[in-house]
Amino acid sequence: MHDPSPNHEDIAPGMVLLLALACGLIVANLYYAQTLVGPISSATGLSPGAAGLVVTLTQVGYTLGLLFVVPLGDLVENRRLVVGGLAFTSVALLAAALSTSAWAFLAAALAIGLGSVAAQVLVPFAAHLSIERTRGRTVGKVVSGLLLGIMLARPAASLVADHSSWHAVFGGAAVLMALLALVLRRRLPQRMPSPQLAYGPLMASLWTLLRSTPVLRRRAAYHAALFGAFSLFWTVAPLALSSPRFGLSQTGIAIFALVGMAGAVASPVAGHLADRGHTLVATAIALLLGIAGFALALLAPPSRLADLGLLAFASIVLDMAVAANLVLGQRAIFSLGAEVRSRLNGLYFALFFAGGAFGSALGGWVYATYGWQAALLTGLALPALALAYWVTEYVAVMRAARRAPAPAQAR
Repeated sequence: MHDPSPNHEDIAPGMVLLLALACGLIVANLYYAQTLVGPISSATGLSPGAAGLVVTLTQVGYTLGLLFVVPLGDLVENRRLVVGGLAFTSVALLAAALSTSAWAFLAAALAIGLGSVAAQVLVPFAAHLSIERTRGRTVGKVVSGLLLGIMLARPAASLVADHSSWHAVFGGAAVLMALLALVLRRRLPQRMPSPQLAYGPLMASLWTLLRSTPVLRRRAAYHAALFGAFSLFWTVAPLALSSPRFGLSQTGIAIFALVGMAGAVASPVAGHLADRGHTLVATAIALLLGIAGFALALLAPPSRLADLGLLAFASIVLDMAVAANLVLGQRAIFSLGAEVRSRLNGLYFALFFAGGAFGSALGGWVYATYGWQAALLTGLALPALALAYWVTEYVAVMRAARRAPAPAQAR
C-alpha cells in the first residue's frame, strides 16, 4: 500500500483523536515508574544504589524496541504489529504489578519498554493515512497526545499510588493496554507495506539510512539536544521542588507537572507551519524557546511564590519547544518516502532518546555536585549548541538560494 494520492480522502478527525489517545496511553507506560522508584525499591528489596535501574531498564527496552521492532512497520501488516505489541505490553505490566522481587520487576520493566514502541508504529501510520498537504498537522495532533501521555504519567502515577499503591498503577495500566488493543483491532484499517527486504537486510539497512540521510541526522541532533534539556529539567526540577527552597509535597510536585502539559499545544501549530514550508524558521523558534525556558528558570525573584510561578511558566515554554521540534522533525523525515518511514522513525527516536538519557544523567550529576543554578545553565547550553548547529543549515540554505538561477522575467 503506497502513500495516499492528492485526491485520496484525508484521515478522519475521529481517527486522529483515537491515534493521539492511543499514543498517549502507550507512551505513559515508560514514565509511571519515575515517581515510584522509592516504594518499588522498598517493596522489591532493590538496594538504593540500584534503584535507578527501575527507570533505566524501561528506557533500555524502549531503545531496543525502536531499533529492532519499529522497523518491522516497513515489513509486516501494521495493525497486527500494534495489537501484538499492546498485548505483550499488557502482560508485562501485569507482571510488574504482581512482582515481589527486584529481578522480577526489572525484567518486567525491560519488557514494558520493549512493547511500548507500538506508539512509534502508530505515528507513521497516521502520516500514511494523511494526504500530503495536511500531514504535518495530523502528525502534530497525534504527537500532542503522545506528549500529554508523557506529561500526565508522572503525576497520575503519584496520585494513584498515594491513594492506593504502586501495584494498582501497573495493574490499571495492564487493563488499559488490553482494552486499547481490542479497540485498535476493531478501528484501525489494515496497512500492508510493500516490503523490499527481509528482516536481516532490513536491519542492516538502518546504518545505510543513517549514513545516507542528512535530514535524519540533522533533525535527530536538534531534538537530541532539546530532549536532553527537557529530560535534564524534569530530572532536577522535582528534586529542587521538594527541597527547602520550594518545600512542595509529592502532590504539589504532581500539580506542578500537570501545569507543564500546556506546552503540548505547540505540536499542531508546528505541524501547520511545516505544511506551509516554514520548517527552517520554526526550528529556530523551537530552539530559542528551549533556551528561553532555562533563562526564565534562572531568574529567581525574591518571593518564593513568584519564583515558583516563574519556574512553572518556564516549564511550559520548555515543553512547547520540545513539542514543536518533535513534530517538525517527524514531518521532515516522513516526507522522505512511505517505504522507509518506520525505520526512519525508529532511528530518529532512538537517537534523541539517547540524548534524553544523557541529559538525565548529566543533570542529576551536576545538580548533586554543583547545585540548581549550575544544572539550569547546563540545560540552557544544550539547545544553545543546537541553535549554533542550526545556523550552519541556515547559511547553507541561503547560499543555495543565491546560487539558484533567477526566474525568467515575463515578456
